[in-house]
Amino acid sequence: MLCWAGAGIAVKEALVVFTPLTLIVLRFSLAIILMLFVGLLFRHSEVLGLQRVEKQDIPLFILGGLFQPFLYFIFETYTYQSFASPTIAEAMLSTQPVMAPIFAFIILREKVTCNNIVGIMISTVGMLLLLLVGANDFALGNPWGVLLAVVTVSMSVGYTIVLRRIPKRYTSLSIVFYVQLVALVLFYIVWGIFDRQPLQHTIELLSADITPMIAVGYLAVFASVMAFILFCYTVRQIGVTRANVFNNVRPVFTALLMWVIFDEQLPLWKWVGIIVIVIGLFISQKQRKIE
Repeated sequence: MLCWAGAGIAVKEALVVFTPLTLIVLRFSLAIILMLFVGLLFRHSEVLGLQRVEKQDIPLFILGGLFQPFLYFIFETYTYQSFASPTIAEAMLSTQPVMAPIFAFIILREKVTCNNIVGIMISTVGMLLLLLVGANDFALGNPWGVLLAVVTVSMSVGYTIVLRRIPKRYTSLSIVFYVQLVALVLFYIVWGIFDRQPLQHTIELLSADITPMIAVGYLAVFASVMAFILFCYTVRQIGVTRANVFNNVRPVFTALLMWVIFDEQLPLWKWVGIIVIVIGLFISQKQRKIE
């Protein structure tokens, strides 16, 4: 989650030079190249080895790539555009831990414990406290924004369910590699049709400041490779419900990074929100089944 928390800062820096679609294509192209290298280098590793996909499993990998990154990134973009306040959008998109156990129970018959439910509720309250208290604009804007947020979160939860459905014989790197490869092909098609950024203009901007390219490197290595592989491994080890609770930690790390790097002030209510999120996280991970 720390890798994803820093992604927002990196995206902001990269968008100085690149369009959103160009940035997505660049980060996932670099990610695919890196995973191919690592997968072949550690081909015998149970986590980092790169395997062939068996024919009967191809639909699952295609479905995973459609859910996230492809459709998730598209709907997320429009969600942010639909809300008057980006803070409200972030809060809506952070409801994933609430929706995850519902989908996991219906589709996977994954057991939900009392501690899971209580922990999710507590951490969600902390997340809302961290994001919304003190916000200047609470207007929801376009009512379609709520629907878009629900669809976006559903894509992300759907992705985690697909991760659980993919057979255990595949390594985490193999899963992430093929899922992102599917998404990258789709992104290239969309990028080629709608947004081919002029190369000469990009080179001129990069020659003045290399920071955007460093940001792309961060997004590829940490946000697209490390974060996705670790999250994939976590989902397959502890389940959809417990793994998704960790999404509430992302705003915590983002706030702390902004405090450390940019000296952004953290008022008392944000510290309270951080503490509440951490407490909820610990409670959610305790295993005691509903009688």
